[in-house]
Amino acid sequence: MKILLLEDDLELCSSIQSQLTKNGYMVDACNDGETAMLYALHTDYSYDLAIVDRMLPVIDGLTIIKAMRKKGIQIPVIIITGMTALNEKIEGLDGGADDYLAKPFHIQELLARVRALTRRPGEIKAEDKLCYADLCFNKSNRELTCSLKTIFLTAKESELLYVLMKSPETLFQREQLILKIWGTSSEVEQGNVDNYISFLRKRLRELKSICEIKTVYGAGYSLTQKRK
Repeated sequence: MKILLLEDDLELCSSIQSQLTKNGYMVDACNDGETAMLYALHTDYSYDLAIVDRMLPVIDGLTIIKAMRKKGIQIPVIIITGMTALNEKIEGLDGGADDYLAKPFHIQELLARVRALTRRPGEIKAEDKLCYADLCFNKSNRELTCSLKTIFLTAKESELLYVLMKSPETLFQREQLILKIWGTSSEVEQGNVDNYISFLRKRLRELKSICEIKTVYGAGYSLTQKRK
């Protein structure tokens, strides 16, 4: 699960990022509103949740949240802020936030709120199971089924297949796949993407699927059905 963290207090930002990472989340962190706006509105990053400080420099956090909602980005958002007046809380929630946590707070409370928001039924959870052609993939248990045969994928295989199956017949550049699966702070090389594509192709052959991962040389990859 990928989280966008927008916090201008460098020490607090580092502490929150460290704790989220220890708890199994991938985290991209920004410390100013101008950069944060670019990250928040870039749908290729595929965040599952955002934690937003309301008092960011350059562009404030509430403006960023409103811009996300206006663009149709409906991921859960938690505001973290020292602004604790009732009217400020109401303004934040009415502006598009799903939760409002006043500073100072205990990191365990923030983690609990993250868990609560991400386990709610909704569009994100509804898309855990994807089907395309003769393939059905359950992201939660990494189970890939074709006809009556089922195999289990590794974590990275699952993340890559999920991206491809969520938008079949869509061309993805290597750079896009790295952003979606490894995140912006990763130093993974493009060759790693090629390796996992190769692994998934072997899986599809093992299942005798009518699907294939097509290479568009110099451009990227897409999941398609084999031509007869």
